[in-house]
Amino acid sequence: MCIEIVGDDAPGCYCNRTLEFFYNHSGKYINDSWTSQSLLVVILGIIVCAFILFANSLVMVAIIINRGFHYPIYYLLGNLAAADLFAGASYLYLMFHTGPWTKKLSKPQWFLRQGLIDTSLTASVVNLLAVAVERHQTIFTMQLHSKMSNRRVTLLILGIWLVALLMGLIPSMGWHCLCDVENCSIMAPLYSRSYLVFWAVLNLVTFTIMVVVYLRIFLYVRRKSQRMSQHTTQTKHKETVVSLMKTVTMILGAFVICWTPGLVILLVDGLEAGKSVLIVEKYFLVLAECNSLINPIIYSLRDKEMLSTFKRILCCLCRRGGVQGSASSVRFDTLRQETLKSNTIKMKKTMGKTAQCPNNIPATSNDGQTAK
Repeated sequence: MCIEIVGDDAPGCYCNRTLEFFYNHSGKYINDSWTSQSLLVVILGIIVCAFILFANSLVMVAIIINRGFHYPIYYLLGNLAAADLFAGASYLYLMFHTGPWTKKLSKPQWFLRQGLIDTSLTASVVNLLAVAVERHQTIFTMQLHSKMSNRRVTLLILGIWLVALLMGLIPSMGWHCLCDVENCSIMAPLYSRSYLVFWAVLNLVTFTIMVVVYLRIFLYVRRKSQRMSQHTTQTKHKETVVSLMKTVTMILGAFVICWTPGLVILLVDGLEAGKSVLIVEKYFLVLAECNSLINPIIYSLRDKEMLSTFKRILCCLCRRGGVQGSASSVRFDTLRQETLKSNTIKMKKTMGKTAQCPNNIPATSNDGQTAK
């Protein structure tokens, strides 16, 4: 594998060249110092990553602890949250290995950086495709949840991540331009242009398929709803199905809106459109990153049960934080209470002794006479 080799390069290959060589050849020069634009993007990116990691962790915990979410559709949405969590970690890694820091990367480290992002995108796309198929299966029978077994859901999720991992490894396994520098990308200088075209077209076609599937489902639900009787149970069932369908569609819409611009400029770069793609590259990257933050917001706005579960988790965290934060004050209060209790006992004993009759005072009988 021509990434890092010992000895001379093979004819036509540049495996022993530094990362800066490929950047300079593609025209995407690495700055020696931070520009205001790059610094702004990095700071904004780190802040967004922090929210992504927290919000999607919240979604995963909510689905685990709430038995009302233990259905195939929510398992897939939980896996989508896991993909978003992975994306947040990938972007965080990118933020600390970009700009002037890029010069310090070896080629394997650079392929790792890009591969993490490719893996997270693939996991999200394939997962959304699985959600589309699951919704198609259940909606066309007007069911709320699929009858898919937990074993099948687990195998499906494992399959999603295996495909994602494979797509992330393809460039480092040989589909790069280390031996064909004239075919190197501008945005990703070690990636082959042909790979960028393949990658962008594959994802855009997948987006189109999902949009068509959801459009077909919506038309079916609309036609079916008009025929349903006005019985209370059927009406509530229909409203629940439509509400869940709208939530999933909003997630798909947000994904397409956030990722399509980035995929389009990848396609443009693959078709050798010039350095103009570098002008908007960083902004489209931040837009794609924001998609991983949007999904938890959609869950909160669309699903009351999910929102209430979020509140329970946050309240639990706040209570634990409050207990730990007030540990010293609790100890002080306990000591003070013990001191007060001890003083009270002493006072009661003293008062008890004072209230007792002296031995030299004779006791009286019930009739008031002195006992002899």
